[in-house]
Amino acid sequence: LLAWIMVCAFAACAGALWMCIVLNPHCKPEQKSSWLRQLRRWNSVDVCPWEDGNHVNELPNLTHSLPQGAHGNQEMRPHRTVFTRAIEACDLHWQDRHLQHIIASDLYANYCYHDNQEGSLFDSRGWPLWHEHVPTACARVDALRSHGYPREALRLAIAVVNTLRRQQQRQLEHFRRHKKELLHKGHTSITNMEGWVGHPLDPIGTLFSTLTESGRAGEEGSNTCLDLSGTEESHEHRADLQRMPVQRLLGDGESYMALAVETALIGLGQQRVMPDGLYAQEKVCRNEEQLLAKLQEVELDDSLVKIFRKQAVFLLEGKESHRLILSAFTSALVQMLPVLESTASSGDLSRPHHIVSVVPNRYPRWFTLSHIESQQCELASTMLTAAKGDSRRLETVLESIQKNIHSSSHIFKLAQDAFKIATLMDSLPDITLLKVSLELGLQVMRITLSTLNWRRREMVRWLVTCATEVGVYALDSIMQSWFTLFTPTEATSIVATTVMSNSTIVRLHLDCHQQENLASSARTLALQCAMKDPQNCALSALTLCEKDHIAFETAYQIVLDAAATGMSYTQLFTIARYMEHRGYPMRAYKLATLAMAHLNLSYNQDTHPAINDVLWACALSHSLGKNELAAVIPLVVKSVKCATVLSDILRRCTLTTPGMVSALHSRRNSGKLMSLDKAPLRQLLDATIGAYINTTHSRLTHISPRHYSEFIEFLGKARETFMMAHDGHIQFTQFIDNLKQIYKGKKKLMMLVRERFG
Repeated sequence: LLAWIMVCAFAACAGALWMCIVLNPHCKPEQKSSWLRQLRRWNSVDVCPWEDGNHVNELPNLTHSLPQGAHGNQEMRPHRTVFTRAIEACDLHWQDRHLQHIIASDLYANYCYHDNQEGSLFDSRGWPLWHEHVPTACARVDALRSHGYPREALRLAIAVVNTLRRQQQRQLEHFRRHKKELLHKGHTSITNMEGWVGHPLDPIGTLFSTLTESGRAGEEGSNTCLDLSGTEESHEHRADLQRMPVQRLLGDGESYMALAVETALIGLGQQRVMPDGLYAQEKVCRNEEQLLAKLQEVELDDSLVKIFRKQAVFLLEGKESHRLILSAFTSALVQMLPVLESTASSGDLSRPHHIVSVVPNRYPRWFTLSHIESQQCELASTMLTAAKGDSRRLETVLESIQKNIHSSSHIFKLAQDAFKIATLMDSLPDITLLKVSLELGLQVMRITLSTLNWRRREMVRWLVTCATEVGVYALDSIMQSWFTLFTPTEATSIVATTVMSNSTIVRLHLDCHQQENLASSARTLALQCAMKDPQNCALSALTLCEKDHIAFETAYQIVLDAAATGMSYTQLFTIARYMEHRGYPMRAYKLATLAMAHLNLSYNQDTHPAINDVLWACALSHSLGKNELAAVIPLVVKSVKCATVLSDILRRCTLTTPGMVSALHSRRNSGKLMSLDKAPLRQLLDATIGAYINTTHSRLTHISPRHYSEFIEFLGKARETFMMAHDGHIQFTQFIDNLKQIYKGKKKLMMLVRERFG
């Protein structure tokens, strides 16, 4: 991707260079014809780079020279290469008399000329204007500089800037006259299909550098004379100009630097459509940053500050009329991402500067969207800082952020910024700014509630911290409306748990009555979450409701109701262990039996994670008494088919008397071990022997020689279980004989069986 951008950038530079070459004022016709043939050959090559780096764009011919009439090539091209503008520029010339007068002398003016028509050659001050397609006019300026005519380039640059200023003023006047009509139609901005910042010919950058660099050179150097016609009439006209009073084309108090700054601001403030394609968008951002960097290097004085104010007013009124400077920044924030809000009809492309909304009816691929959103976020953060202490301004900024910033990450950053600003002061926190921070945090919660965000857990924890700083009423409020902000899991495991923690109580300095009210809200939240999502919230609800008997019983009943269908054996075993830990063994036993009904351990799952839970459940039943053990063994036999697990349970049940391990119920026990010949252990023994037989046949179906020794060890464990039955020796002998007969084809394995078991 980076390599492609570099290729596009190099090719674009080549295109701009050829533009300068073909616009050489002293270029001979035969030279231009030769260059045109070469450019057309390059342009026709399949691999010729496209101007904007985008392979799906179709643009009209925009290289117009209005005073010279129709352009030579007006047909729509399927695409524009880096040489297209240079090819089109071969039709341009320097023979226009008005253009020649502009670049010939500082003294060219018409102080009696007051025609304010759109195509006027002079402005109201009598200074010359040049109404050519702006990038093309600036390409002429660049060509003059490149071919050794800095003074002429400066004169033409000033005429172009004066034209831009006059167009800007006329646009504003038109907007003022038709404001109600335009606002009614939804047109609140001046939009241009072709942007000057990031343009392949870099018109604004050319004007800026010409005014700053050539301007200084012009003040120090002598006046050059570029003769573009060589006619006697031109010499006579220059003589007439020399007899006029000396006057530079700058107003009182103006300077070349002031014109350069104003030009940069006009370019940066231009409302323009984001171009298609990665390279074109990356170039727009790069050029914007370069202009901003140059403006930051300028040492401001009163005259430059006035220019900044003037352009701010133009930007503001071009959108909507406000009075406060803060509203200007708010308006800028509002307008930063208009493409995300809606699209409008295409408008009149023949008049690119007319005040219409000309956003095309499409959603472009905004590769630079993250860059623009970052700038938008920085602006909003600056506004929050500037509005600190002013509740009205803070409310204005908050509304603008909530309406126009769409990235949850950026809103979260702004919420954090506002929180830091409000709490890092030496005195008490700024409660108004804290509330703004909380409102932004709540918006983040709503946005990310139904979408995946890797920072979601951090966001939830931060919101609870922010609400704690605001006060107990804020915590109560977010718990009352938790379902619009949090998932049930978040609400119980983070929100309610944090609210009921000792640190929160100490931080809020709550009395007993306030503590109980807050705890009651947290318990209510926990029960609501347990009802909505018992699988993930039941245990948290039980924990949060421990100190309230009624709430605890309600949570326990929710678990029982959900156990049949809504909960897994893992969740039920976890809650059962919690109940035993809290001193409720019978409830733990009940939940363990419910969990067992959902479990299914096959013959080869001897490392299943639920094995420890099964052993724990059997141990719990054994400790409670013979009846409880008798009730759980059928469940074990039904759910567990793994022979090694069953033999482990059987062995543990025969080591001690039921009810003797724990005296929780102080029940009187007989002190006798349970018989393996009677229920319930007889059922468990038969199931274990049957599991060994079935597992043996299953393993022999696809056994390989490398597993022979492991299989012999398995048969050894099986014999130990068989021997627990009163006729176990006979059963095991018959079992081995059957194996020898059925699997007599596995001679080596059967030989090993005979050696070990006879």
